[in-house]
Amino acid sequence: MQSRYDIAIIGGGPGGYVAAIKAAQYGYSTVVIEKENLGGVCLNWGCIPTKALLKNAEVYDTVVNKSKDFGVTVGEVNFDFTKTIKRSRTVSKKIVKGVEYLFKKNGITRIKGFGKLNSDKTISVIDDEGNVTEKIESDKIIIATGARPKSVPTIPVDRKFVITSSEAMVLPEQPEELIIIGAGVIGIEFAYFYSTIGTKVTVVEMLSSILPMEDKEIATALQASLEKRGVKFILSAKVEKVNVNADNVMVEVVKDAEHIKIVSDKVLNAIGVSANIDGIGLEEVGVKTEKGVIKVDKSTYQTNVKDIYAIGDVIGPPALAHAASAEGIHCIEKIHGNNIPDIDYSSVPSCIYSQPQIASIGITEDEAVEKELDVKIGKFPLSASGKASAIGVREGFIKMIFDKKYGELLGAHIIGPDATELIGELGIVKSLEGTNASIANTIHAHPTLSEIIMEAAEDADGKAIHI
Repeated sequence: MQSRYDIAIIGGGPGGYVAAIKAAQYGYSTVVIEKENLGGVCLNWGCIPTKALLKNAEVYDTVVNKSKDFGVTVGEVNFDFTKTIKRSRTVSKKIVKGVEYLFKKNGITRIKGFGKLNSDKTISVIDDEGNVTEKIESDKIIIATGARPKSVPTIPVDRKFVITSSEAMVLPEQPEELIIIGAGVIGIEFAYFYSTIGTKVTVVEMLSSILPMEDKEIATALQASLEKRGVKFILSAKVEKVNVNADNVMVEVVKDAEHIKIVSDKVLNAIGVSANIDGIGLEEVGVKTEKGVIKVDKSTYQTNVKDIYAIGDVIGPPALAHAASAEGIHCIEKIHGNNIPDIDYSSVPSCIYSQPQIASIGITEDEAVEKELDVKIGKFPLSASGKASAIGVREGFIKMIFDKKYGELLGAHIIGPDATELIGELGIVKSLEGTNASIANTIHAHPTLSEIIMEAAEDADGKAIHI
């Protein structure tokens, strides 16, 4: 087997495998070292399989709670938890096989094992028993080792009673009660899934609101929606202790100096992620880290060590698959000598796939206030959308933030059906420095959900037609 390559990539997730394909397209001999399946957490334990689960919950909710609204009468409806899990895994495996095919198509070498950097800039491939099976030499090295669920001593994960998102996707049976610690994207998506299928869900969050990175008005609306589903929120609360008993888990929480004890079948640790930088040889080659992530030049993604690069979750926020893929492509373009614009991180969309969905890009209203920006805001409710009424989903709204002087789009936030699809239009507008006038003057097809974008753009100048 070839042992020297033009480019060696440690990690086969959305950053690593996309970078590998782009490198191969430019004719570089490329190897990817990955100890698990290709696709990383996203394709195997994150983005893809969780969205399959969420779709199952959405279908179930529609049949149980909304079918009569559409003139459809059904008999007894049951939710098959085992089949739901099986479908999720089938979807994941199919996508992973697709990536394997792309590797073969592009002539990319894949080596299974743990990649570790050595002081001479070679890479040792280590098997499950800890043995070095081979050494790889390459002109360029890209670290794309991703991240894992964050752990803290007060929440001891045993993967049976106290679980991570990985176990939450493959539980052998549906829990009657579930405590979720953390109200970020992972925690909220699982809160929606499990509450929709009948599990009693309690979410504990240290901060005063859910989804702290989102616009507060949007986050508040989603919290209210989840509360209607029966989800209980304990905010501004600190988890003191998690005790695993014979057949349940007890969580001790402190809120406003009051000690609260909650008992549940399972506890999901959803407090965030930590970059996978341990044991990969960063110290041996002198790669610098800061606050648990690898430091890079965000123009080239090169570390402080020449010819060693890093992309994706391992370099810090945003911990998003599409950001990692963009960084992977960008890194290869720069290695190839192409002078392309740097990634604009303010234009990276954030998506949450609960129902209603949330999607956002750019600054929030609070951030505009903090920066003392002179802005104008346009809003439009789904309740005034003809298409939303036609499909029976009228919950939600859009909020867009524009520069007051020039009308340039600075931020956009959507809560409602297909929000994660609608945000794409606004990503293009923002990247082109488009204005509310340019959006308002773009004829949107009727009836579509995308009309809310046009209407909100008009509302920024007080000229919306349908409100």
